[in-house]
Amino acid sequence: MRTLNQATDDELVKLYEAGDNSAFEILLLRYKSKAYTYIYLIVRNRELAEDIFQDTFIKAIATIQQGRYVESGKFLAWINRIAHNLIIDHFRREKNENTFSADAVDYDIVNNAKLSEKSVEDVISNEQVLTDVLHLINYLPLSQQKVIRMRYFEDLSFKEIAEKTDVSINTALGRMRYALLNMRRIAAEKNVYLEIK
Repeated sequence: MRTLNQATDDELVKLYEAGDNSAFEILLLRYKSKAYTYIYLIVRNRELAEDIFQDTFIKAIATIQQGRYVESGKFLAWINRIAHNLIIDHFRREKNENTFSADAVDYDIVNNAKLSEKSVEDVISNEQVLTDVLHLINYLPLSQQKVIRMRYFEDLSFKEIAEKTDVSINTALGRMRYALLNMRRIAAEKNVYLEIK
């Protein structure tokens, strides 16, 4: 009998759609390191890479949960496409209308010293962080869960969130801030270490 670890990416996506969270954890373990490396090579900033990485997987989860994932047999390519779009969005916001394309980036991945910075322990630790974050969202008060889901799952701006929830932009921003603080507090209480190396 085949184990979950032997399942194809598309089989794991179907299992996750059907409610098997461990199937997504296996996908995360398979591709976390490659996805993070892809992002980091483009943005060259550890903190920004971590933010985009987390947004990428939150968006992937939302897409799968909404039944919008299209089977292609290329899960990593799909994840990297989501990451690429988030990177472009970030640089557009930074430079207003100047777009950024990864095609313009010419890195020699094989000989890049940046890739040798992370130890095996770091990689394993990073893979666990994302799965923990997914569980922590459920412990938040509903108003904070709603802001996080609208921001990351529906890709709404804080202005749109404020309008939809009938509150001011400052309240929406405050709820997001408290949600993140609460997730850190809950993580500390449960001895979950939330730092991507």
